[in-house]
Amino acid sequence: MLTACTYRRVPVFNSRAKLDLIAGQLFNASEKYGAELQAWAIFPNHYHFIAHFGGPPRLTALVREFHALTARTVNRWDSAANRRVWFQYWDTHLTYSRSYYARLNYVHRNPVRHGVAKIAENYPWCSAGWFARLAEPSFRKTIDSYPIDRLNVRDDFDVEPILD
Repeated sequence: MLTACTYRRVPVFNSRAKLDLIAGQLFNASEKYGAELQAWAIFPNHYHFIAHFGGPPRLTALVREFHALTARTVNRWDSAANRRVWFQYWDTHLTYSRSYYARLNYVHRNPVRHGVAKIAENYPWCSAGWFARLAEPSFRKTIDSYPIDRLNVRDDFDVEPILD
């Protein structure tokens, strides 16, 4: 599981187009580096994802390229040359199924937690809708049953509404 935030938590990705940029580039980088995305939630000032690597993990290379490309693009769009966009990221290697399931539920429910959606499945930059459509009903029920209130996840970010 990975969490990353923007520099000084500034909501750099504060429009639909910018959130689409992040989502599209996350999917591209994940495919390029052999990461099978399991869950994701993207916001104007941070994101989370859970991925499984089929081979040797190449997480550092994935994040480095993803952050460089998205920072260059958003800075060009905003005419903000040399602006620092990304701050850092934190990753956790999930080794226990209970921890993995709880974090899947956490990432899927994150838009509701941050108050940007009443129903997580309706937030376009989150995997909750994808999961609801494609996961087996019994697996969805299992994941939904895992409590998320006691998880130790770095997620103390204030999220502002999308501008457009």
